[in-house]
Amino acid sequence: MKSITSIVLLIALSFPLKAGDDFCGLPNHAFQAGESITYRVYYTLAGVYIAAGEATFTCALEDLNGKPVYHVTGDGKTYSFYDNFFRVRDKYESFIDTTNLQPLKFIRNVNEGSFKKYENISFNKTAHTAITNSGVFKTPDCIQDVLSSMYYARNIDFNKLKPGDKIPFSMFLDNQVYNLYIRYLGKETIKTKYGKFRAIKFKPLLIKGTIFEGGEKMTVWVSDDANHIPVRVESPISVGSVKVDMMDFRNRRTPLSSLISLR
Repeated sequence: MKSITSIVLLIALSFPLKAGDDFCGLPNHAFQAGESITYRVYYTLAGVYIAAGEATFTCALEDLNGKPVYHVTGDGKTYSFYDNFFRVRDKYESFIDTTNLQPLKFIRNVNEGSFKKYENISFNKTAHTAITNSGVFKTPDCIQDVLSSMYYARNIDFNKLKPGDKIPFSMFLDNQVYNLYIRYLGKETIKTKYGKFRAIKFKPLLIKGTIFEGGEKMTVWVSDDANHIPVRVESPISVGSVKVDMMDFRNRRTPLSSLISLR
């Protein structure tokens, strides 16, 4: 059993942060303060998917050092039964400038079994640096964190992409800049635990780690409407596979017009 929120946060790696004139600032038309999205994480056990935990993402409008920001939070936990084997209580936070959807601060508080980690990052957009618990690190223009990237990219016009397109983006994580990409696969209808959706399909380039294999092994589907919310993630892992489904979506900014039918 690994971090529930970390698995769901890999959804963020599915979004294309396109290098170009619009990379450093997009108007927000996809989400609003008060939005809440909940995901359920399933692991395979002898070919059967077992619900092991969930993660909830929320968005609030706040003030940070005199600037209005979207304070987005990802809370992940295992269900009580799995707490007996490996208890997870993780929290990720990003403070995003409302004017250009760029992150100003990122906090990660991880509590997984006996492993604990706290990280607090401040982004200096003028100096192009990230100040962390471990020091100061240079970053490229318009760097994103794992949470801000998801909310930023929800505002990109996906209709400009063609199947097979590879779109690069940069992300700061664990005191390091990662230059990644996603491969756009097109559109299709997907049936999830929540319902049946018209969806946009991607394969992100993953970094090889303890859970996920490197390469384009993960597949992600996001709603084909103005919300652009991830509705399904599937990936093989070191032992078995994992599936993440969106189970609840509240206070959306625009109608969930991609929903064909409920389960």
